Amino acid sequence: MSGSLDGRLALVTGGSRGIGRAITLDLVTRGATVAFSYLRNGDAAEETVARVHALGGTAYAIKGRIDDTERCHALVDAAAEALGGLDLLVSNAASGVIRPAMEVTEKHWDWTLDTNARALLLLTQRAAPLMAARGGGAIVALSSLGSFRVLENYTLVGVSKAALEACVRYLGVELAPQGIRVNAVSGGVVNTDALEHFPNRDAMLAMGERTPAGRLLDPEDLARAVAWLAGPESSMVIGQTLIVDGGYSLPA
Repeated sequence: MSGSLDGRLALVTGGSRGIGRAITLDLVTRGATVAFSYLRNGDAAEETVARVHALGGTAYAIKGRIDDTERCHALVDAAAEALGGLDLLVSNAASGVIRPAMEVTEKHWDWTLDTNARALLLLTQRAAPLMAARGGGAIVALSSLGSFRVLENYTLVGVSKAALEACVRYLGVELAPQGIRVNAVSGGVVNTDALEHFPNRDAMLAMGERTPAGRLLDPEDLARAVAWLAGPESSMVIGQTLIVDGGYSLPA
């Protein structure tokens, strides 16, 4: 283990699979103790805990949702109780309806915006006082390129991620005086199980061939960026969205 996050207490939402698991494991290798949430897949959560233990670290799996105030607050409370406090929050759990704009409904809008944007605010409202009591902390949210680029069938998720990034800016300014830094990581295409829900999955995978880096992202690429924003090396980075996409979003 490196030691850049030694003794830090972290909550990762959606931390049992895919990008969330990579974040959980990376934080542990840097010395953090992690509580992570999962929604349904208990087997994946147990596997993640086992992998943390194999690294010599400690993790707690907490089953929970983030779709309303009570559940968000309960998740933060459960994590803080298991960990003995809270220093870091990674808002990674996400959902959304993948459809053309003219086919989305009010229910689709509410679900996607609540899960992907509002949850960050609700989690932060509960977590920030716990962090302030320990002298400060860091919050990192996961965004995507759809916040500013138009991607096929991505209307609602893109809008929700744009709202998420705006929330990061406002929270970053408001919480900085308390020693709490808020930032986001915006990732390009990552080949995880989440892509199975996209009707244009093959086209999205082909994006990897058009990146200057010459490949798709791995979950670990985003995990390392999250850890950097959570650590002391980025102490003067506040309210920013760090794009990690192999150069794909740069104009050609």
